[in-house]
Amino acid sequence: MPARETPKGPHGAFDLPSVTIDSYNLEVRHQDGFIGDRASKRAFVEVLEDWRERFRQYDEDPLGDKPSSQIGKKKLEEIFLNGDPDAVGIIHGAVEDFSQELAAVTRRFLRTKGWENTQNIAVGGGFRQGRLGELVIGRTSGLLKGSGHDVKLMPIRQHPDHAGLIGVAHLIPPWALEGHQALIGVDIGGSNIRAGVVTLNMQKEKDLSLAEVWKTELWRHADDKPKRTSAVKRLVEMVRDLIARAEKEGMKLAPIIGVGCPGVIEPDGSIDRGGQNLPGGNWESDHFNLPELIAKEIPSIGKHDTTVLMHNDAVVQGLSQIPFMADVAHWGILTIGTGLGNARFTNKAAVKGKKAG
Repeated sequence: MPARETPKGPHGAFDLPSVTIDSYNLEVRHQDGFIGDRASKRAFVEVLEDWRERFRQYDEDPLGDKPSSQIGKKKLEEIFLNGDPDAVGIIHGAVEDFSQELAAVTRRFLRTKGWENTQNIAVGGGFRQGRLGELVIGRTSGLLKGSGHDVKLMPIRQHPDHAGLIGVAHLIPPWALEGHQALIGVDIGGSNIRAGVVTLNMQKEKDLSLAEVWKTELWRHADDKPKRTSAVKRLVEMVRDLIARAEKEGMKLAPIIGVGCPGVIEPDGSIDRGGQNLPGGNWESDHFNLPELIAKEIPSIGKHDTTVLMHNDAVVQGLSQIPFMADVAHWGILTIGTGLGNARFTNKAAVKGKKAG
């Protein structure tokens, strides 16, 4: 976890307009590596494959011959809802075992100082979307309560693909967004890069609870395996295209590009660690600075100089949940994807209200 003494900066700041970040990118080790690896999408695939292997020892595999890594989530959900009872049983067993792992990882996080007194935890990432993800979240919440932890797990409110874009609006003070209809968000992951135009709708709700994604572009870089330079070039092209589409519609864009990126983000926009899954090279190099490169390639939006703000991708996804966590002081986010992203927040308004009372 990055030290709380990290200076405030335009990037990776701990003190944000509505929340304080108490912890993010928490790296808890166990004997086989990082404990978060036990609750990733890859880990679920391994649990499912283990159940299938055990079943094969006695009978034909009801899920067929495809490796578990090649069975899509939608197909698994279809089988779970309407399939052969044996196939349903295997998937149910994988959901139970994975929920046990996620509960164990969450309990370990809750024992750290940065996660003390956590009341709610939103769960995002690609695994969250769909019925199986919701079952895991509900079962894990029950397991935590059953083991004496007064914490509630819930699916993140926004679609996970959109949450990582909408959250960038919460990196910026509300006054800086006044008079603007939208901004550009970028979500960089271990498999995909997604960029989008986020409409703010602040004339209806100033807390950004009605913010939504207007247009997106998606590139699955895992299929192309690009070099780092090519990846940045493609990202810039995606953003330029979205700016052009928004301007063609007469949309008043804020001159801000918000970026969510894996890893520990330094105040100068460099990545200290945690970028090992990013495409095409060493994103942690002292000679690489993504915000500076984006600002250089897109120096202005409208008639104003471009400001690029970057933070950890799990933090940004969690920030999208701010309007829906107003009733709790301390809450967190877990994102189940290529790895297990995590962040814990303190709600400034809720703490101030308690002190005032």
